[in-house]
Amino acid sequence: MEVRKMIGIGCAGWSLPREAWPAFAEQGTHLQRYSGELSVVEINSSFYRPHRPATYRKWAASVPEDFRFCVKMPRQISHELRLRECDEALERFLGESTELAEKLGCLLLQLPPSLTFDPSTAEDFFAAMRARYDGALVLEPRHASWLDAGELLERWRIARVAADPSPIAGGEQAGGWSGMRYYRLHGSPRIYHSAYSAEWLERLAGKLRTCARSDVPCWCIFDNTASGAAVSNALALQALVADETAWSP
Repeated sequence: MEVRKMIGIGCAGWSLPREAWPAFAEQGTHLQRYSGELSVVEINSSFYRPHRPATYRKWAASVPEDFRFCVKMPRQISHELRLRECDEALERFLGESTELAEKLGCLLLQLPPSLTFDPSTAEDFFAAMRARYDGALVLEPRHASWLDAGELLERWRIARVAADPSPIAGGEQAGGWSGMRYYRLHGSPRIYHSAYSAEWLERLAGKLRTCARSDVPCWCIFDNTASGAAVSNALALQALVADETAWSP
């Protein structure tokens, strides 16, 4: 079995723009073709709507053994319930997404800009979460008050996303639990559209190499998908770190 890399590089979704097709196998679904070249993917559609357990099982069965998914948690939990009284919603979401089995690499919780850090609410939510799920969990807050949540995130083993661009000063830096790093790249200056330059990717590759050499698993997800830049950026970055430490998802 091919050994992937400790640095997991992929995109938000597995749609392949036509101009990127030559880099992928000609046959198979988009997910099968995508997973032949990239090691991780972020499922964003789960934020907007639930997927049947059978759908998650089908996705898991169609990718290599060492491929991993990150699943974005539903907006019902983050934006509607705002982390309060979430037991039923958590049970439903985890009952679906954990059908990925060993190919579930992590979960992503993205918070609305209006949600401030309340220690009591956060403590209760992460306790409820950890009672049901012991795997990797990453948080993308979009209110500056969450930068003060480092001790709580470390204790509950939750990595804070390093986002580009971030709506909060300091949000471009990784934080929280030090046992994992997760870069989420939305495209800059035009969010969701702009491609990253070769020079920018080389600087990021340096950060990823440092991460890997410290034996810290590191994910890098390109979310600049609107104009098709994500796939080419992911492939270019993967080439820059191709000789790094073996990926052990």
